[in-house]
Amino acid sequence: QVQLVESGGGLVQPGGSLRLTCAASIRLFSLAAMGWYRRAPGKERELVAGINSGGTTNYADSVKGRFTISRDNAKNTVYLQMNSLVPEDTAVYYCNTSPGIANYWGQGTQVTVSS
Repeated sequence: QVQLVESGGGLVQPGGSLRLTCAASIRLFSLAAMGWYRRAPGKERELVAGINSGGTTNYADSVKGRFTISRDNAKNTVYLQMNSLVPEDTAVYYCNTSPGIANYWGQGTQVTVSS
């Protein structure tokens, strides 16, 4: 059974940083393209950052230059380093494959950027 567990969220001031972690129990994880998504209040879930099996990354325009996605295949883990956070980054953050598989969505981790 696939399980994706996100952690690392919290309350941070504008300009601050957080590092999110996703522990993934996915068979052949190293071959899977993975992504970090977020759902802000009143908005649909969107892809924030993706990383394929070869390590190539892609980012939403709104986070380019501020967020960095990475993976550790030995640990079946995906990370999202978030710097220079702004209030508009406030959302529940999820990880999933890219594109996302409906049955894989976990609980997510809340990120709140506020002074």
